[in-house]
Amino acid sequence: MIEGDCSDKDTINQLGKVQFDAIFHIAGQSSGEISFEDPVYDLGTNALSTLLLLKYALENNCKKFIFASTMSVYGDQPDAPIEESEQTNPRSFYAVGKIASEHYMRLFADFGMTNTALRLFNVYGPGQNMKNLKQGMVSIFLAQALDSKKIVVKGYPERFRDFVFIDDIVNAFIQAEMFDDSKYRVLNIGTGRRTTVAEFLDKIIFNLPFNIEVEVTESTHGDQFGCYWDINKVMKVMKWNPKIGLGEGLRIFCDKAIKNLS
Repeated sequence: MIEGDCSDKDTINQLGKVQFDAIFHIAGQSSGEISFEDPVYDLGTNALSTLLLLKYALENNCKKFIFASTMSVYGDQPDAPIEESEQTNPRSFYAVGKIASEHYMRLFADFGMTNTALRLFNVYGPGQNMKNLKQGMVSIFLAQALDSKKIVVKGYPERFRDFVFIDDIVNAFIQAEMFDDSKYRVLNIGTGRRTTVAEFLDKIIFNLPFNIEVEVTESTHGDQFGCYWDINKVMKVMKWNPKIGLGEGLRIFCDKAIKNLS
């Protein structure tokens, strides 16, 4: 096992000349808020790392590259399901880095690679970093609730999201690895269900064994008001669909997080 920074050439060089069947690039800084605090670091983790790994793949005859992109590339959109053809309008440095990575993948596909960018919506589930209170709405709210029995909501409760469970994300990556056609493609990965922050709060509080205080404050810079997914393309192209709804997923996540406290 090699541990290191994917945006560091020395880390990539440790791989030697190993030929992989596919590379799953899921590393990187994943907070829009943090990207404003250190945009140079964000650019390295989310764009330079992709370029270095694509270069390694090409030089070592790895034909498949699957990348964890983000719904943040769309920015604010009308209140309707978003298709992959929608114009991107990133509102954070984080999203800009992801768009840059997608374009690198598009260009490298011209050299015979099969490159797939999965634009992930709000991913949650066991194993998520509960200590980073600037990334991941579900883990932030759950960590706050377990620590202080209080949830601080940054932004309007009327905002809406598309929450997708980690097991469904893993299955999407596995399905994407099966492509073998020397093409570049972008696919939205979510549930296709519009859930407001207020509705989500009700669901997470329902799964906790104590009362929760909720405080609403100003939103963070670059935060999207709303975004949810059009399911049609990925179902047709990849034969994938989400299996775990938000109610079940939150129950699993909350139960495991509570057990970890005991």
